Amino acid sequence: MDLLYGLESWNSTSDDCCQWKYVACDYLQKVTALDLSNITFFQPFKTLVTSDVLTPLFRLQTLSSLHICKIDIHGEISGVGFANLTNLVELFMNENSFNGSIPPQLFSLRHLERLDLSEIPFWLSTQTFLLYLDLSENNLEGNFPKWLAESDISYLILSSNKLSGSLPSRLFQFQRLYILILSSNNFSGPLPDTIGEATGMRILMLSNNNFSGSLPASISNMLKLELLDLSSNQFSSNEFPIFNPNSSLVYADFSFNKFFGNVPVTFPLTTEVILLSHNHFSGFLPQCLTNFSRMKYLDFHDNNIIGEIPVFLTEISSLHILNRRNNFLNGSIPINLSSLSAPQILDLSINNLDGKIPPSLGNLTGMINDHDDSSSSIFSQIPFPSFWLQENRKLNDFKGSWKLHDLEVFWKKLKQGLPSQHLQMYICLDLSSNQLSGEIPDCLGVMKNLKSFNLSNNKLSGKIPMSFGDLQSLESLDLSHNNLNGEIPQTLAKLLQLSYLDLSNNKLVGHIPSGPQMDRLNDPNSYTNNSGLCGLQIQIPCESEKFTPKTKQKQGKPKKRKSWETWFSWEMAVIGYSSGFFSTILVMYVIGYFNAAPLQGRRRHIIHNTFFFNL
Repeated sequence: MDLLYGLESWNSTSDDCCQWKYVACDYLQKVTALDLSNITFFQPFKTLVTSDVLTPLFRLQTLSSLHICKIDIHGEISGVGFANLTNLVELFMNENSFNGSIPPQLFSLRHLERLDLSEIPFWLSTQTFLLYLDLSENNLEGNFPKWLAESDISYLILSSNKLSGSLPSRLFQFQRLYILILSSNNFSGPLPDTIGEATGMRILMLSNNNFSGSLPASISNMLKLELLDLSSNQFSSNEFPIFNPNSSLVYADFSFNKFFGNVPVTFPLTTEVILLSHNHFSGFLPQCLTNFSRMKYLDFHDNNIIGEIPVFLTEISSLHILNRRNNFLNGSIPINLSSLSAPQILDLSINNLDGKIPPSLGNLTGMINDHDDSSSSIFSQIPFPSFWLQENRKLNDFKGSWKLHDLEVFWKKLKQGLPSQHLQMYICLDLSSNQLSGEIPDCLGVMKNLKSFNLSNNKLSGKIPMSFGDLQSLESLDLSHNNLNGEIPQTLAKLLQLSYLDLSNNKLVGHIPSGPQMDRLNDPNSYTNNSGLCGLQIQIPCESEKFTPKTKQKQGKPKKRKSWETWFSWEMAVIGYSSGFFSTILVMYVIGYFNAAPLQGRRRHIIHNTFFFNL
């Protein structure tokens, strides 16, 4: 170790290496971690430091963490040496000068969880037959390599790294490039005009970067393109490419950008998913949307779209998800909206809708009938290249390298992203934050598959329907900030899946229902600002609960005692009266009242003795 500068403690007379700098040991005094990053080598003759310097480290079979970053080590990575480190969990070797190939022994380390090479190895440029390259979810840095842009590769996945700069024009000039996934990096600048020359492209995912400018018109030449994800960038334009009607595009995501102008409808009619949320689109929805007969997922939330909910939307019978939250919609909810037979998620919240809730919403069969997970999964509708399936590759082996944009909804009062892979699990109806009035239709209780129901922040009145107890799959119910009155239906105790309930800021009274699940919904904020609720959940006893059965039993005994005391008083009165009468007769006899004597003297004598007796 004489070559290492800064590790003087390693040459000390102490045999306890666990006390050395950059060394960590376990409780058995076995070396488990070495951090040699940024170590400076003393090179008196300017010789290169080769990978042989690592040879002594390969004897540390208890090593679980090894950091050898930024040392400028040259040479090949020793596969045989690293194969000895069977307990290795993390290996960081970025910013060195290794050459050659990555030894397959690294991928045989069964405990290895984190491997950081941090740059695309140049030796890959010598692999002339390389067709598939996946370096996703690393910490790769730097610009897109020129040699990689000029390689004849078919599947290139570099997502979730730290790559930056612009994309080379040369990258898209190969017709054999089928899949390009560069999501979650730091790429910037406009897209090359040559993008349309990649006519063999099937999947293009450039989301979560810093691309800007307008979309190249040539993108419409990619006739085989099935999945296009440009979300979460800085694109800004009021013009969209006019896609060829014969294009294979099925999934198009332009959300979280800065597009403006009218809602674009220049997609091929085979498109099934159009995501345009979090932009600056304005105006009315165009009626030609009805031409998209295969549309399953339509998302316009957080834009500036105006007008009433067009009736023609009900003609898109294939629609599974319709999200128009946070726009400037007005008017009433169309009665024939129930013609949408398939919707699983309908979000019309945060608009200016008024009028009553149409009872016909209870006919949304997508929220009534059970769903077949295999057919209703939005992931099954997302395009997956048929040629890939023909090569017998499983979807699960590949989808980990790509991540589609989550559907944003308010679920249990929080904004959450529902993963596209599992959208079939969510059945949601959200009409909150509008100006809806009148009573809640009782027929909405038939939507037994509904999991989230939000009518909060409206002007609804009347009672909570008893039928809500039949919403057997309901997990979240929010009726807060309305004018609802009366008692909370006891039928809500049947909702065994309910985990979130908000009835605050209404005019509800009476006993909060009790049951296995309702008793757990004991957040006082869920019931606050009502007229007179009581129950276990808010620690306010109801009038009927102020006396327990035991107390009532004690209250019953005095009543029996009182009746007995009444009888006893009358009986004593009779006995006392009789005793007093006979006592008086006896006294009169003793004093001679009944003897023959003058009336006047006898009367005086009686009066005298009576007075004495009373004293």
